[in-house]
Parts: sequence; C-alpha cells; structure tokens
Amino acid sequence: MTHMPAPVANADLPDWLVGELRSDHAGETGAVMIYRGILAFARDPEIREFAARHGATEQGHLDLLEGLLPPRQRSVLLPIWRVAGWLTGALPALAGNRAIYATIDAVETFVDHHYQAQIDRLDAERIFPEIRALLAHCQEEEVEHRDEAREAADAPPGLLLRGWAWLVGSGSAAAVQAARRI
Repeated sequence: MTHMPAPVANADLPDWLVGELRSDHAGETGAVMIYRGILAFARDPEIREFAARHGATEQGHLDLLEGLLPPRQRSVLLPIWRVAGWLTGALPALAGNRAIYATIDAVETFVDHHYQAQIDRLDAERIFPEIRALLAHCQEEEVEHRDEAREAADAPPGLLLRGWAWLVGSGSAAAVQAARRI
C-alpha cells in the first residue's frame, strides 16, 4: 500500500458526495468480506496469500473512508453488504481459482469505473482535492487487484464464469444505487 494523505474533515460536504462516500464505504465493507469469504473456503496457498494481501488493502481503504464518513452517514444496509460480500467471495472459492479470479476481475472493473466517475466530478467542480486524492489512491490499488487477477487467470472465462461476472457487476451497480440513498 502506498502512502496516502491524511483524510479530510467531513465539513459541509455536498449531499451528492456524502452519497458517493456512503456507497464507497459500503463497497469497501463488501470487499473486505469478499476476501474473508474466499479465505473461508480456499485451500490453495497462492489464493490464500492473494486473498489475505488484498483483504488487508481493502481494510485500509475502509479505514480511510471511516475517517471521512461518520457512523450516522454510513449505509444502514451494511449488514446486507457484509453478507453479500462474503457470499461473493465464498461461492467462487467453492468453485476454484478461475472463479475467484473472474470474480475479482469483475468487482474491480466495476470499482475502477465507479471511482473514476467520482474523480471526474470532483475534477469538474474543482472541489475537495484531498478526497479526490484519497479516491485516486484507492482506485489505483483496486486496478492493481484487477490486473493481478487477470494475470493469474489461466484462461479466459467460459460462458458460466462470464455470466457470474455479469451478475457480480450488475449486483455491484445495484448495491451502489441503494447505498447512495440508504
């Protein structure tokens, strides 16, 4: 994990940004749980090391976001995001390494685009450079996770894994919409 600037105080953030940060916090909560779900079932030492290392990075992202978003502004649906995240890791872990890598690729592809949209808006409005830097830092590490998963996959995903990846991406998009509001 690279050095990250200290989080900024949550003073007078616009409602749209609070909603985005709420969705980011919920997403990082889910991401931590994805890796816990993988670790619950994966026995391959390489996969376990991958999951432990990436899980620690996701916990770091979650800690940064918790520094920005007080508990009263976090999603009330966090228990659902924890269970959904755990299942999103555990189910592919039962199916094997290719399923794990396809899942991480799908999740991190979604997260890359999600963070980029927030960065673009902050850039356009020329506001909160510290939050922009935090999001860019998290995005960079998420892209590294995606790229590592892609490189580790021993073959392109078949039809079933492509369907699973679509479901994971669609579920992530739906979760973001809910977490922005609730």
